[in-house]
Amino acid sequence: MKTYNSLNEIKLDIGKGLTSCKKLTGQYLSNIKQKAHLNVFLEVYEQEALKRAEEVDAKIAAGKAGKLAGMVIGLKDVLCHKDHGLQGSSKILDGFVSKFNGTAIQRLIDEDAIIIGRQNCDEFAMGSSNENSAFGNVLNEIDNTRVPGGSSGGSAVAVQADLCLASLGSDTGGSVRQPAAFCGIVGLKPTYSRISRYGLIAYASSFDTIGIITKNVDDAALLLEIIAGKDDYDSTVSQQPVPAYTKNLSFSKKAKIGYLKESIESEGVSKTIRENTKKVIDVLIKEGHTVEPFEFPLLEYILPAYYILTTAEASSNLSRYDGVKYGYRSKNTKDLETMYKKTRSEGFGKEVKRRIMLGTFVLSAGFYDAYYTKAQKVRRLIKEETEKILSEYDFLVIPTTPTTAFKIGENTSDPLAMYLADLFTVQANLSGIPAISIPNGKDAQGLPIGLQIMTKAFGEQDLLAFSKYVLEKI
Repeated sequence: MKTYNSLNEIKLDIGKGLTSCKKLTGQYLSNIKQKAHLNVFLEVYEQEALKRAEEVDAKIAAGKAGKLAGMVIGLKDVLCHKDHGLQGSSKILDGFVSKFNGTAIQRLIDEDAIIIGRQNCDEFAMGSSNENSAFGNVLNEIDNTRVPGGSSGGSAVAVQADLCLASLGSDTGGSVRQPAAFCGIVGLKPTYSRISRYGLIAYASSFDTIGIITKNVDDAALLLEIIAGKDDYDSTVSQQPVPAYTKNLSFSKKAKIGYLKESIESEGVSKTIRENTKKVIDVLIKEGHTVEPFEFPLLEYILPAYYILTTAEASSNLSRYDGVKYGYRSKNTKDLETMYKKTRSEGFGKEVKRRIMLGTFVLSAGFYDAYYTKAQKVRRLIKEETEKILSEYDFLVIPTTPTTAFKIGENTSDPLAMYLADLFTVQANLSGIPAISIPNGKDAQGLPIGLQIMTKAFGEQDLLAFSKYVLEKI
């Protein structure tokens, strides 16, 4: 059976009668069964997907198909899909069924995408390795002893292992880009507010962004073009018009590019990642672009500010899960107080409880100004410094991660080591700018390396075009 790497390939073969949406969906369903050990899908919509594929085939035959006809897509288990289970890979939402479609999901359906199932992730999107799910680890297909990255690990492996063509995930601090890097595929985090968050389970509301995982830049551009834009259900979404990203993916001008000095000099970054990043820089210089090192004086404050603010927001957002209205409720209760305590202590996993407690602490009387207020001020400084650097450069190029995919269990006993996996990705979330991870070779063990490219807010058009250009050159 043929492995498809883009929607254009699929559409060409459908046009030639070599395949159909139904055959293609059947192929993906077969792959999901064969690779069940990867633990990617929490629920597969087998019969529904096949029925939907038949309907899309009929639309194609009638010449009435949408832009995504032929695309089989998976959803991270934090996105609302009407009449389907949703639980953020957490025990505390056992039995919960979504009553509506999130805006991004509805826009996929309207353009005839075929949704094949919901994908495993770190519980409530909190994690960098997909080891925090209540349903067990997702395995990296390249090496089953290694993590796929997180929190959108299931979504990334689904694309990597050819279980669907694309996935929608969420990115709060690198949760789309980091697993994309570990799995050797493309992961796009758009500008904060570019895509409506209506229908996305909240982790840290001022950081959360729906992200896109694909095998190529063209498909990422198409999906962004369809799901981005204003939405009456989300007061924080941008009102800016959505460009036709897919129509402008050629890049011919000479760019001014900055690279983080530490990213190719620091011993904390893997030697192969430093070398591969340097090779990209050399290629860009050879192509006539201006490439210069820049220093980011606030680098050491990025992770502390991120974790203080996101845990504070998580503490607030996750207070709604209490066993009263829906989801898991402990049976070992005597009264209302023990019901709350037992439900939350039994329903949440270790990492989620750690972040709730940290967030509650930094918001508590006596510590609010010392931690939360100070972190907000630091976030503002990071945003301003990032914008200042981007006023001088068209793009910033850095590794997506300091290492390639680490072993399962390697960092679980050391939360600090785990949090450092986000070192290069959280800046884009703190400052709200768009960022993408693209494949940049492999290390000696055959593990993928990711290259991250960032640009100004709402600069996705140039970011996508430049990323495609870089992929063609390296």
